[in-house]
Amino acid sequence: MKNSYVAIGLTNPKSPTNVGAVMRAAGCYQADEVFYTGQRYARAAKYNTDTKNVADKIPLQAKEALLDDIDQDIKVVCVDLVEGAIALPEFEHPEKALYIFGPEDGTISQTVVDQAHAVVYVPTVGCMNLAASVNVLLYDRLAKSTHHQDGDQLIKKSRDTNNKVKVKQKS
Repeated sequence: MKNSYVAIGLTNPKSPTNVGAVMRAAGCYQADEVFYTGQRYARAAKYNTDTKNVADKIPLQAKEALLDDIDQDIKVVCVDLVEGAIALPEFEHPEKALYIFGPEDGTISQTVVDQAHAVVYVPTVGCMNLAASVNVLLYDRLAKSTHHQDGDQLIKKSRDTNNKVKVKQKS
């Protein structure tokens, strides 16, 4: 039984390209669910770029509000450039988390930030786009975790079918 839980919450995402890339990141890092609010993505969903069909394995669901109906043991973590936030390298990820991200052209509402267990930011110069932020956050969670696979078996399972390159042992 899996003790961890990872959900991604997207606040009124604007770009179907970014949502598709978020879904791909969710698949790569084994997130459990992705939620979104607002109407912009639904109107543009036909342009989805989920090239690995992750939505077949990980639910992508519309919600009226990201904080509705979440279990009490799930910690809400907002991820955005918000004054007073914790730098991601200093952050300790909870075992069960809902990570909430702002839209590409806005931010997370003060109401949601006020209800979060933590607010973190990626210490970059300038802001990254939504999908890049999700990838960095999920990679940071994986890098700090003891629950990840590594080695050649993972590489063989994960790489593109056209990739057969190997590192040769040097003498």
